Amino acid sequence: MDIINVILADDHVLVRDGIKALLEDQQGIKVIDEASNGKEALEVIKKNKPHLLIVDIRMPEMNGIEVVREINKNYKDIKTLVLSMHDSEEYVVQSIQAGADGYLLKGASKEEFIKAIHTVASGGKYFSGDISSIIMNNFVNGNQKTKQNNETVEDPFNLTKREKQILKLVLQLKNNKDIAEELEISRRTAEVHRFNLMKKLDVKNLMELSNKASEYQLVK
Repeated sequence: MDIINVILADDHVLVRDGIKALLEDQQGIKVIDEASNGKEALEVIKKNKPHLLIVDIRMPEMNGIEVVREINKNYKDIKTLVLSMHDSEEYVVQSIQAGADGYLLKGASKEEFIKAIHTVASGGKYFSGDISSIIMNNFVNGNQKTKQNNETVEDPFNLTKREKQILKLVLQLKNNKDIAEELEISRRTAEVHRFNLMKKLDVKNLMELSNKASEYQLVK
């Protein structure tokens, strides 16, 4: 991908102008259109087919989570990065369940913002440190709840030892490069294992993976 074509969706003109100004001197990133509400975002997405949508959560007409859900359903190739001022667990979990590829707080640095854009556009996942903690807490709390109920759940997926290793690292928000280095395998092998794991568990995103791993106690 030579140029990352981006659409901005935020109901505040000043925010959109600020993002455009921040990105205009970045090589390889181009803002091709913008929207001031959720419905307008879907309209410009249908027209332009961007690589990436940067979307706020609280917008009129249709909120950002609903937009992400529609994109995940109808435009599988378009990546979504939620850029929000809200760090509440409810918003984070709902965004990931909707299929968001990343979640970044508006207080993030320029460097982290650019890194998040490149990571998500290239097919990776990006969640800022505070958001990562929320995801892990959600997983751990779910796991503890299951244990407290004294339920013994067998693994119906027949995961291999390697797949369980991959699962544990993915839930720690490790990317394919980090997984490859930790397990001393090639990055391509890590990608294949990760793909097969998601397919075997029949999940589409990190939150679904976390929930299923918790439900079946796949990580000890």
